[in-house]
Amino acid sequence: MAGTTLTPREVRRYSRQIMIPEVGIAGQEKIRKARVIVVGAGGLGSPVLQYLVAAGVGMAGIAEFDTVDETNLQRQVLYGSDDVGKLKSIIAKERLVHLNSLVEIPILNLRIDAKNAIRVFENYDIVVDATDNYEARYVISDACVILGKPVVHGSVYKSEAQVAVFNYNGGPTYRCLHPYVKDPALRHPRAEDAGILGVLAGITGTIMASEVLKIITGTGEILSGKVLLVNTFNYQFTVIKIKSIPENHNIREIQAIY
Repeated sequence: MAGTTLTPREVRRYSRQIMIPEVGIAGQEKIRKARVIVVGAGGLGSPVLQYLVAAGVGMAGIAEFDTVDETNLQRQVLYGSDDVGKLKSIIAKERLVHLNSLVEIPILNLRIDAKNAIRVFENYDIVVDATDNYEARYVISDACVILGKPVVHGSVYKSEAQVAVFNYNGGPTYRCLHPYVKDPALRHPRAEDAGILGVLAGITGTIMASEVLKIITGTGEILSGKVLLVNTFNYQFTVIKIKSIPENHNIREIQAIY
């Protein structure tokens, strides 16, 4: 196609996306230029990464320090039985390169924390919070407020999930939805502590990937200023609004998490 920077192979590979009027050649070029980092390559990160890489995102970074555990396998679909004990980041990259070798997939075998978050995120356009770690969510949020980058967030609990986009064009942050509480008893339990349906992680991660692509292409209605609540037991999909709190946008350094 005249005027495009996409190669003939890319035009052919992504033709079904390009056919969508809201995407087109221009949208696919935006996707190819986009740099996205996914923090956590577990139950949520697996489908997010697979669909972003399949869609042709130019750079899909992986920040993951953990190894594959057998109890992960019912929801972390990037891995198999032979991968138990291996680093998730390395196995994930191998699978994703096989899926689409046209995408650059840098890996960071580290835990995102207050010391490295800004340095890592400044190289990307969009940050995906696919963690199951309470403290990490605040670190990610604060770092992205400081850098002015949007965060696509997802969380799962038993049969319920949340998806939201934070810090998008001045919209609410994660702290606007979840003010920090020091009492561990008041925090949301992790999947490994409360249980989770594997398919719920797939549904949630796919929705998260959709939000990333909408942000990149500038199409559709972004989940900014609201949260999508999903319950797979009764198929309820509910959207609630989030009120933006100005003080949460005035962060100049990552706030201490105890």
